[in-house]
Amino acid sequence: MSGGRRPSGGPGGGRAAVLGAVLLWLCWRAAAERLRYSMAEELPRGSLVGPLARDLGLSADELPARKLRVASAGKKQLKYFTVSEENGNLYVSERLDREELCGESLSCSVSFEALVHNPLNVFRVEVAIEDVNDHSPSFSKAALDLEIGELIPPGARFPLEMAQDEDVGSNSLLTYRLTSSPSFSLALKESPDGSKQPELVLEKTLDREKQSSFQLLLTAVDGGEPMRTGTVEVRINVTDANDNPPVFSQDRYSTSLREDALPGSEVLKVSASDADAGTNAHITYHFGKMPAKVLQKFVVDRESGTITLQEPLDFENTRAFNLPVEARDGGGLVAHCKVEVEVLDVNDNAPEITILSVSSPVPEDAPVGTVVALLNVHDPDSGENGEVSCELSGEAPLSIVASSGGSYKVVTASALDREQASEHRVTVVARDRGSPALWSSAELLLEVSDVNDNAPVFEEASYSAYVRENNAVGALVLRVVARDLDAGANGRVSYWLSGGSAGAAGAAPLVSVEARSGAVYAQRSLDYEQCREFLVAVRAQDGGSPARSSTATVRVFVLDQNDNAPRVLYPPPPAASGAAPPGSVGSAFEVVPRSASSGYLVGKVVAVDADAGRNAWLSYELVQASEPALFRVGLQSGEVRTARAVSERDAAKQRVVAVVKDHGEPALSATATLHVVLAESLQEALPELSERAAGAEAAGELQFYLVLALALLSALLVLSVALAVLARLRRAGPPGVLRCLGAQRLSLAGAAFPADFCEGTLPYSYNLCVAAPPRLAAEAAWPPPPLPIVPAEELVAGEPCEKPSPSSSAVLGEPPADPDAPQVCKPHPVGKAEQTELVGARCVQCREEAAGAAVDREEREEGRSAAAPPAAARLDRWIATCQDRRPGDLRSSPRCGALLRRGGGAARSEA
Repeated sequence: MSGGRRPSGGPGGGRAAVLGAVLLWLCWRAAAERLRYSMAEELPRGSLVGPLARDLGLSADELPARKLRVASAGKKQLKYFTVSEENGNLYVSERLDREELCGESLSCSVSFEALVHNPLNVFRVEVAIEDVNDHSPSFSKAALDLEIGELIPPGARFPLEMAQDEDVGSNSLLTYRLTSSPSFSLALKESPDGSKQPELVLEKTLDREKQSSFQLLLTAVDGGEPMRTGTVEVRINVTDANDNPPVFSQDRYSTSLREDALPGSEVLKVSASDADAGTNAHITYHFGKMPAKVLQKFVVDRESGTITLQEPLDFENTRAFNLPVEARDGGGLVAHCKVEVEVLDVNDNAPEITILSVSSPVPEDAPVGTVVALLNVHDPDSGENGEVSCELSGEAPLSIVASSGGSYKVVTASALDREQASEHRVTVVARDRGSPALWSSAELLLEVSDVNDNAPVFEEASYSAYVRENNAVGALVLRVVARDLDAGANGRVSYWLSGGSAGAAGAAPLVSVEARSGAVYAQRSLDYEQCREFLVAVRAQDGGSPARSSTATVRVFVLDQNDNAPRVLYPPPPAASGAAPPGSVGSAFEVVPRSASSGYLVGKVVAVDADAGRNAWLSYELVQASEPALFRVGLQSGEVRTARAVSERDAAKQRVVAVVKDHGEPALSATATLHVVLAESLQEALPELSERAAGAEAAGELQFYLVLALALLSALLVLSVALAVLARLRRAGPPGVLRCLGAQRLSLAGAAFPADFCEGTLPYSYNLCVAAPPRLAAEAAWPPPPLPIVPAEELVAGEPCEKPSPSSSAVLGEPPADPDAPQVCKPHPVGKAEQTELVGARCVQCREEAAGAAVDREEREEGRSAAAPPAAARLDRWIATCQDRRPGDLRSSPRCGALLRRGGGAARSEA
């Protein structure tokens, strides 16, 4: 039986496959992280280099968040390129000269890093600079002078100066052309380095006697498109024979020199010999055509051929030099050689630290491992001199992590706390592996941004403030202070009212708090009598998001001031007594019997003070009295008592004025006026009160009548004219406006009597009432027995008449004492209906007084010799008379109403 064997690669084959896959992935990764572009030199600013963002896989929407930008270890490379923030394309930011950047090097490129954030990443970008034929070949001299001996045989070659073209490649120098001449031609000699040396070839023997000089034009042509050229004039002077040119000992010299060689050091010595003799054999040495920067570094001795260093070398800038040297004899013959100088590297460069990006400030709640900075460390030295290691020095919660391509990341090693340290300063130290090792450092400042993790804290949990009442609106009550350890808006504290003894709405009308300073101001003037203390809750809130807050209570105590004068409750002030003047029937008065002895309680002044403490302590003092020796006032009680017994010599009407003072600073006071009538009974006191009312009215009436007289004088003229007109009209017939009224009028007793006078009414007219002749009660049954006649002013509310009213048509009057004297009634500003009601009310009062007078006459008739009945008996009759009145009459009779309200018992005790 035959069987097949399964092919197997064995263990070695599997490992090779895995290794190949790893290598392939690494190559792909390196290619993915390195982008290459190419551009021509001398492009204008803003020229597109390449779509960097698209090649990195970034869309236009991601650009603002990823923050694409370029960075480099060398700042010189960064000035040539920029990245657009809008589309992420790589553009030229400055014109780039390849020859200036790379010199004669065939390849030229600029490398830098492209940085993207969120997440942070670095990409290597290399831009190859392509040469442009922007330089024409040029010669160092405007003219080349040659001296050729006439004996030199045809075919002799005379090296000419090489043209220099700063371009490279196909744009560099390609060939030479010489103007045609039968005696000379041009040949090109190619050097090992590829350069072409132009040589002037003698085509036939020269004859100085026929032609002693020649002028030719040498043209250098490059290989660019379009082609560029450069020319130089070749002036040939034919001399006597110098048929042996100088010859160098070797065509190429090589040497090496450390880059730390000091200026003045000898580099190399070249030598050449000449078979001629005399001046034709005298050789001098010169440098050929070289860049100016090379000529500045080296110098050759004209006589000895020793090459000396003039300036320090830098391996990082130029690693080798090619020096063309010429040997010229006295006859003008020249020989050429090359000197190659290799620069040896020395560890003379410390590592260069470039901070590519710093994420500062970093929030204090950033997690451990957050990348806060990106660094790039570069050492231009080579070998071990360019190998670098980095570390952090300083106490900070940070660590450094190496990345690819000389990049490093600085990350957080532990949690941050801004309240403990608002910033961290660390030093990045980079060391190379040279001998001795060189190092450099860079300081990294990392600020920690605040997070609102602290609430405001008041200096005190509760505050107490004392404010005097009647303060000015906006007065400072106190200032609360809360502090927040956070910074910025998180630490900016604002103050608010959050409540009080009646909540925020209850406290708001009293005080307010300034949001920034925490000053609590009074919103209005405080009144101790309305509010003695209150609570306010002040909230301090920071500006963080979300905001944090805390609350403190403020207890405000209002201090009393003596801002309230004592207020007299009894006797009531004139304003409280209504419209009646002091002393009228409606005013407060006290009746003191003439039999009162010393210490008799007349009345009591009652006053209150709304203040508190000493400001409310009241004392009473007598300041004025009709009889100062008759009354005294209690200092603390306010009781008005007789200081001595009342005598018959004392006036019936007494006025006592007392002052009430508090004990504040300054003291405030009020006055109380008490009217006292010395009479045995209330009935005896009534006439005194009427007389006092008439006296009080006199002063007011005087001013009124002065004004009335002036009005009368003005109206008389108008009235005279009106009467004259009316008189003429009366001849034709009585007008409807002025007529004699035959209506009957009512007396005070209510009986009708015939009208024996006429009344006329005109605007602004005045009424003249003519009383009827008096009649005797015994002669006729009408009118009824006479009753006391009340004056007209007492019929109208007991007040003096005011300005006349056009609506009044009639005013009732009483017969004057003199029958022959007419009485002018004073008009009152009321209507007819109001006059009727007032007259009716006053008649009721008159009937009461008439009844009282009748009672008195009856008593006197019953026993004229007997003693007067007691006051209580007379008062009972008064009360009985008032009780017989109708309810409407009682409202119209204040005296009866007062007697009935006080009660019979109280009235009798006072009597």
